[in-house]
Amino acid sequence: MIAASAAFATPFGYQTNVLVYQMGGYNYLDFMKIGIPLNLITWAAAIVAIQIYFPF
Repeated sequence: MIAASAAFATPFGYQTNVLVYQMGGYNYLDFMKIGIPLNLITWAAAIVAIQIYFPF
């Protein structure tokens, strides 16, 4: 569930991305330009949150 909701780099990662891709007239590289930084931000936030809430 989390992986599907954090799939920003491709239009085919989640159903709503496909709808926006088709209706908005975007191309694949538009998703890559915005999606890769969003994936990295999400990854960094998850690493920090995991270390705070689940210390090992």
